[in-house]
Amino acid sequence: MASTSPPILPLDQSLHDVSVEIGRVPLRFPARVPWLIAFLFSLGLLLLFVVSVTWLLTWGVGVWGLNIPVNWAFAIHLYVWWLGLGHAGTLISAMLLLMGQDWRNSLNRFAEAMTLCAVVCAGIYPIIHLGRPWFFYWMFPYPATMGVWPQFRSPLEWDIWAVLTYLAVSLLFWYIGLIPDLATVRDRARKRGWQVFFGIFALGWRGSAHHWARWQKAYRTTAAIAVPLVVSVHSEVSLLFASGQIPGWHSTIFPPYFVLGAAFSGFAMVAMIALVVRHFFGLKEIVTDRHMDVLAKVLLASGLMTAYGYVFEVFDAFYSGDGREIATTYDRFFGLYAWSYWGAILFNFVPLQGLWFRKVRRSPVLLFMIGTSVVIGMWLERYMILVTSLYKDFLVSSFGEYHTTFWDWGTYLGTIGLFFVPFLLFIRYIPSISIFEDKEVLAREKREAGRG
Repeated sequence: MASTSPPILPLDQSLHDVSVEIGRVPLRFPARVPWLIAFLFSLGLLLLFVVSVTWLLTWGVGVWGLNIPVNWAFAIHLYVWWLGLGHAGTLISAMLLLMGQDWRNSLNRFAEAMTLCAVVCAGIYPIIHLGRPWFFYWMFPYPATMGVWPQFRSPLEWDIWAVLTYLAVSLLFWYIGLIPDLATVRDRARKRGWQVFFGIFALGWRGSAHHWARWQKAYRTTAAIAVPLVVSVHSEVSLLFASGQIPGWHSTIFPPYFVLGAAFSGFAMVAMIALVVRHFFGLKEIVTDRHMDVLAKVLLASGLMTAYGYVFEVFDAFYSGDGREIATTYDRFFGLYAWSYWGAILFNFVPLQGLWFRKVRRSPVLLFMIGTSVVIGMWLERYMILVTSLYKDFLVSSFGEYHTTFWDWGTYLGTIGLFFVPFLLFIRYIPSISIFEDKEVLAREKREAGRG
């Protein structure tokens, strides 16, 4: 009997069409001029990053706007923000794979690449935030002659292990999923250089039953490892704050609050990238309106759960009866940095309400604008959490404002280049959408519809 649910991919295309549509992107790149403009702009930002970090290493972290009491600012703020942007890649790929959600197949590949690039941008901040970053290897337990071991109760130590574990598992999961498609592009390539390049990384894949059985086991096992990491990594990040006694941070709601916020910003970023890839590479038959519709619904759901966290963060502060917690909450509402709190509310949740309507969910322009709004809103939220809790210390004599410097912004904008340079190289030279998984879905839907 034919399936009553709408197909994920249009049924009027063949399996060969899917291979051609996706495989032509790296082999006969269809958007050379826009890609080149974006790549040159990203290289300029990457150069700014190199200059900013060189200046930082020359003169020290005093070139940033750090002071007492705001000794955590842009570096930790952007560490949390970048790490959150990368979380949706793992959620879309690993969790939805284990749940059997086939709509992930047109989104998971570039979402995984986005995760890798974002985690690198996040991981660079704890290192350059060190007073002597060239000694970052002291964070690792190795048999030193002095017998000095890392302080495992230090949040900085938690950062090192959380980020490296997440990066390693994400890289492994991304590469395992990529192997069959590397072999497909290898076999379709006409130039010897492409055949050798893709052949090396395809690891001799021939698509035998033995290969597929081993691949399925490895892919699903890695997915099962990756899913808990999404929760554990951002829970660890939240504990950097919650384990202290700072008003506005010391709350048990922080782990789920941070995890949901990370997923929220990550899904927004995936929606933005999906729309750009679909538009410039002409992949509307692969990344369809239904994909955008489902992704928008997930974005709306994660946004509502994040809003729940906002409400109960305020509730917990007043319910606790702690005078400093209540004062910090009032300060976020009406204080010097109230613009960051209300900006986060405005950008995160007001445009998001448009996603209740199907026409908005399926409008590329509106969905892109909502995704951009969420990314900005989550940036403001991370800034608000840090600065509003720190700038009023326990003693009135220690109150102090925080002001960013050119080098704060230079380092931040530079990490945007650090993100986009490898990501643009990825979509240029590697299949950015899973060929074999989309073909598998299309073949099954054709059979269910009585066309195959």
